[in-house]
Amino acid sequence: MNEHLHHVWSYNDVDRRFWQEHLEDFVPHDIYDAHTHVNSPELRLEQMTDEKRRQYWVNEVLEPISADDADRCHRIVYPGRKFSCLAMGMPDLSYDIKGGNEDLRLGCERYGWDALAVISPHWSRQEVLAAIDHPRVIGVKPYYAMIGQDPTSRDKYLEADIFDFLPHHQLEVLNARGSWVTLHVPKSARLGHASNISQIRRIREQYPDITLVIAHLGRSYTLPHAQESLPLLAEDEGLYFDNSAVLNPQVHRYALELLGPRRICWGTDNPIFYMRGRRTWSGRTYINLTSHPFHFNTNRQSPGIEATYTLYVYEAIRAIRQACEELGLSRDDVKNIFGGNARRWIAAIRARHIA
Repeated sequence: MNEHLHHVWSYNDVDRRFWQEHLEDFVPHDIYDAHTHVNSPELRLEQMTDEKRRQYWVNEVLEPISADDADRCHRIVYPGRKFSCLAMGMPDLSYDIKGGNEDLRLGCERYGWDALAVISPHWSRQEVLAAIDHPRVIGVKPYYAMIGQDPTSRDKYLEADIFDFLPHHQLEVLNARGSWVTLHVPKSARLGHASNISQIRRIREQYPDITLVIAHLGRSYTLPHAQESLPLLAEDEGLYFDNSAVLNPQVHRYALELLGPRRICWGTDNPIFYMRGRRTWSGRTYINLTSHPFHFNTNRQSPGIEATYTLYVYEAIRAIRQACEELGLSRDDVKNIFGGNARRWIAAIRARHIA
């Protein structure tokens, strides 16, 4: 029986078998996804253009998902598991940002989730404070695309500096509140760019009460990107990472071995990872394979092979399992990655608020 998930994807017997064979005895009972996007479709002000869809693969698959639909998907994808998450809206100026933050807060109250507010670099101290001054909101999600809008490209501001979209006056507010910041690093060179390294170090030195979480292992989707960047920040025990959207088992192993299992938390970047397929790697590049006829999907495999595809989220968990088993990590280590770490960091944030 097929069950509709989100966008063009469904949950089928291939996924059920994959879960039973590879994941059922590995995934902890209590899961916490520290990087997932939830935004009601009604709050999209401008529809995605075909020009943008052709520009970047994410634009073809990132359709907004409401809190109610996200909850339904969680219950399907994680059978028999207790689930919670740290949700954030779409950091995209084609959405109603303040309306999305409010809608997300209501959804998080309904389901007991935590939230990050999407913020604009143009906001004042007061606007940032207003965005985070709610019980379920523990921090913010900045993003370089929030600098300005371009109808043809999501990456007009890719080469911006971190402080261009997360300015100091906002960092001062976030530091005073002891907030969580999920940082998607800019630059085509990814985390390893010299300005990213220097500015992350400066944030850690100047704003030490911020819980800074580097998204996607610094966009280290290939092993070379991980090897040239993660060692530069490995000594800072108070700097954390989420592993969202990373499918490469070698990257997971390298990051876990270098950083340890208490500095990395599970994330999906959903609804993107409901996509069905696999990823291949060659040096510093990767190719997404999927069974849907998107513009980007030019590396099709045979119908027989595509029929064996499962969800990207399942492939990511299997990759983490491979890394954990190769490193001989304990059951407690696995529990920390899939929820314990994020919950511990959030508990510390809330304890500072009470104090």
